[in-house]
Amino acid sequence: MDGVWLPAGAFLISVLLLIVYFTKSNTKSLETYIYARLIILNFLFSLIGMGVYIYSMTIGDISIVSIIQKVYLSILSSIGFYMFLYCVAINQLKEKSYNKIKNVAGIFTILIVIGVLLLPIETILYDSVLDVGGTAYYCAMVALITFFVFIIIMTIGYFFKNRAKFKKCIPFLVLFALCIGGFLLRRYYPEVITETFFFSFFFLIMYFTIENPDLKMIHELNAAKDAAERANRAKSDFLSNMSHEIRTPLNAIVGFSECILNENDLESAKSDAKDIVMASQNLLEIVNGILDISKIEADKMEIVEAEYNLRDNLDSLAKLMIPRIGEKPIEFQTKFAPDIPPVLYGDSAKVKQIISNILTNAVKYTERGIITFEVNCINKDNACSLVISVEDTGRGIKTDKIDTIFNKFERLEEDRNTTLEGTGLGLAITKRLVEMMGGKIVVQSKYGAGSKFTVYLKQEIRNTPQKQEKVYAVTVANADFSNKKILVVDDNGINLKVATRLLQPFKVIVEECESGEDCLERIKDGASYDLILMDDMMPRITGTETFHELEKLPDFKTPVVVLTANAIEGMRDKYLQEGFTDYLAKPIDKLELERVLGLTLAHTNEEVKEEIFEPLPEELFDINVPLKSDE
Repeated sequence: MDGVWLPAGAFLISVLLLIVYFTKSNTKSLETYIYARLIILNFLFSLIGMGVYIYSMTIGDISIVSIIQKVYLSILSSIGFYMFLYCVAINQLKEKSYNKIKNVAGIFTILIVIGVLLLPIETILYDSVLDVGGTAYYCAMVALITFFVFIIIMTIGYFFKNRAKFKKCIPFLVLFALCIGGFLLRRYYPEVITETFFFSFFFLIMYFTIENPDLKMIHELNAAKDAAERANRAKSDFLSNMSHEIRTPLNAIVGFSECILNENDLESAKSDAKDIVMASQNLLEIVNGILDISKIEADKMEIVEAEYNLRDNLDSLAKLMIPRIGEKPIEFQTKFAPDIPPVLYGDSAKVKQIISNILTNAVKYTERGIITFEVNCINKDNACSLVISVEDTGRGIKTDKIDTIFNKFERLEEDRNTTLEGTGLGLAITKRLVEMMGGKIVVQSKYGAGSKFTVYLKQEIRNTPQKQEKVYAVTVANADFSNKKILVVDDNGINLKVATRLLQPFKVIVEECESGEDCLERIKDGASYDLILMDDMMPRITGTETFHELEKLPDFKTPVVVLTANAIEGMRDKYLQEGFTDYLAKPIDKLELERVLGLTLAHTNEEVKEEIFEPLPEELFDINVPLKSDE
């Protein structure tokens, strides 16, 4: 049984390949898919090759050997099929072409295997020689030679197209050389079985020269590393830009605050204060933008739907853009379809934010010409398909940069935009919000001539008329709450000072305490207040916990308004569900403070006027004339 050593070596190589390949992480590709099947078939091929030789030399039942050899030839034909497919795959043909070739070759292989299994086979067994012949054998050889011819043609074609990747051809060249050598060796030494060893050696070379998963993973890691480095550079640029954007309003706030300290003229001090307020609002917009993108990334942004009047929102947005245009020679045009339904159901705040971001972007990058704000709709059944477009004659965007304008860490042409304020997050937020609402945004632009942003959104039409309720407004400006006592609870001294100063114009009596425990002690000791403004995020005991402890007191009925920097979407409803009378976000908005004072204190003070407005007639909501900009 000297001839068993080559088949045994082939079997050991095939087992080694299986272990190495399937115990390591592999890249998912068409090539690895085919290679995995090749080494599995080769394992079976080498196992049967070794087994049939040992069986023939020991037991020698010709009928059993013939059956095993038919299986052996069937697997050999299948190996030829997958080797051919591998050549097709590395030539990177189109998927449609690959599938056609695969189907034809697959049918051909199936017919060959059926022929091998059904046609007669001749087993040659004498001394230590095992050979095979007959019609079944020649049928398998026809398939193998056919596949080999195509493999040679495709290998030559691949070489001329991809000389830089010549190593992929090496295993096939080695196999061709081995086949020629094996043919000559078998001619003079028929007892030596070479087929299984040659194929195992071929697949071993293929592993290291073509289908080495480690090398492919290294390439993928390098690509991922490059992507990470690009993202890191973009983040660094973003942080650098944020530093500039945040420091700009901070510079105004700190600078003008210093000026007020040294100012002797009241009018100059008031002018400086106005500039501080404007810079603070700019800073708040920047921070809100960063928080918005963070909430979206963390899947914390929610769609809050309710009935709303879109036309009212469009009119207010259009009017807000006029001051932003300022002295620029820009004509601002609005075109709102007359058939916009009076009542829609959706997230009104996010629709406004989307439109506002696009309009602001147009104003920012347009120096002269026209900005056209147009809204059309297609109403069908209970659905309204909104088409919102903003077209400008501004700078425009280069064609190769259009796909990057929605990236959250990028700003285009930074060298041209150094004088423009903004975080570069507006469009990124806009795209995410549009997608969250099931819509899409399309950009058309010509560099140097202008851009057009079009948003498609679907909203539900509510046919029920809007509630005709009386509208109540409370006028608190110049109101005198001199008999009212307000307790402000906050662990931060600066926040206490800010709240106290903002309450001074209303002539209330303000008391301060720096913890929930202090608040509880005062109330338990008999202190009485008309209103409590309660911070939530305090150490030891939070504002919410303090409030619930206050509720347990038998005679406690004082309104408690939460005053918090926890101003993300949905927090207002959360605090109201906890039982708070109302909600005030930090930084404190003066109008919101007036509203809270009016609702909580107005009913017991004669100085505050309650004005009742009758509902407007329904015909006034039928606005058919589009809003016109100032001439």
